[in-house]
Amino acid sequence: MKNKTVRIIICVVAVLVVMMSFSMTAFAAGDVAGAIEQTWNTAKGQVQSVVNNVVFPVVDMILAILFFVKLGTAYFDYRKHGQFEFAAPAILFACLIFTLTAPLYIWTIL
Repeated sequence: MKNKTVRIIICVVAVLVVMMSFSMTAFAAGDVAGAIEQTWNTAKGQVQSVVNNVVFPVVDMILAILFFVKLGTAYFDYRKHGQFEFAAPAILFACLIFTLTAPLYIWTIL
């Protein structure tokens, strides 16, 4: 039992020594934050146009469809049980309003 633990400790120490001898510290050359900001400023127009013209309309369409389907199912549940459930249609409507107005202010936040 003692020999096994000694062998494991020796193996772990050997692996750590080999790993430390082959590793090297990497330093960034130059201004990394400036490079990231420059890349974002270069691509910002393209990202904004894709998000405003593709992503938001797709999300809006999905939320609109879900809202009207949920509104219909809530109405049929109302006719069946006599109680109208407002929570799910209200949440979907709030999300729809949020995504419809998001292109107006989202780029000033980012």
